[in-house]
Amino acid sequence: MDRLNAKTALITGGARGIGREICKLFAREGAYVIVTDIIDDEGEQLVEEIRQNQGRAEYQHLDTSDEKNVADVISPADSLTILVNNAGIAGPNKPTHEIDVQEWDNLMNVNVRGVFLCTKYAIPHMQKNKGGSIINLSSIYGIVGAPDLPAYHASKGAVRLMSKTDALIYAKQGIRVNSLHPGYIWTPLVEELGKASEEGVDAFRKNLDSKHPVGHVGKPEDIAYGALYLASDESAFVTGSELVIDGGYTAQ
Repeated sequence: MDRLNAKTALITGGARGIGREICKLFAREGAYVIVTDIIDDEGEQLVEEIRQNQGRAEYQHLDTSDEKNVADVISPADSLTILVNNAGIAGPNKPTHEIDVQEWDNLMNVNVRGVFLCTKYAIPHMQKNKGGSIINLSSIYGIVGAPDLPAYHASKGAVRLMSKTDALIYAKQGIRVNSLHPGYIWTPLVEELGKASEEGVDAFRKNLDSKHPVGHVGKPEDIAYGALYLASDESAFVTGSELVIDGGYTAQ
C-alpha cells in the first residue's frame, strides 16, 4: 500500500472515468493526490471519498486549455513529482471535410495544448525535486487508425510523439515521460458515444466487446494499474515507452 509513498501526484480530468480510478488508486498507494477537473461537484466528492478512506487529497478546478488556470494550479505545487495528463474529449464524430475549424481547435486545445501546458508548468518542479514521472493518456488510436473521430485520433497521435520527445529532452534530469494507450474502456465518455449512436447503448457496447480478443471492453481500473506502474519507482528504467492496455485490440 505504499508504492507512491511520499509522492505528490496531479491528475487532470480526475473526477470521472479513468482519471477517477487513478486518483483513488494513487491515494491508496500513499500519494498526496491533487484531483483536477472542470466538474467541481464530482471532483470535491471524490476528494471527500479519498479522505474518508484515510487518503490525502485536494481538489482544484482546472481547465487544461487555459494557461493562466494551469499556471495558477500547478505553480504552487512545489512537491509535485507525478503528472497524469488524462483530461480529454472525443470531439466531433464526422468526416474530416465536415468538421468545423472551431470544433477542431476546441478538441486540440484540450487534448494536445492541455498536455503541453500541464507539462510545461510541471517540469520546473520535477527539475527542482530531482526527478519525476509524466504519464500522458493517448489511446490505441494514437497507434492505429479507424474511420471515425478524425480530430481525436490526430490528437492522440500527437500525444504519443510529444511523450517520446519530452522523454528524450528530460531523461538526464531523472524525469520520465511515457504514454498510456487504452483500448475501449467503459467510461462516461464512451457511454455517451453509445447513447448518441443509432444502434443504442447496449448494441454499441456489444459491438465494442467484439472488437477485443479478450471478448469485452476494459474497466477504468485496468488503466489505473498501468498508470500506477509508470508513476512508481518500479518503472525507473522506463521512459519514452508506450504502455498498451487494450485487451489485444492492436495485436490483430
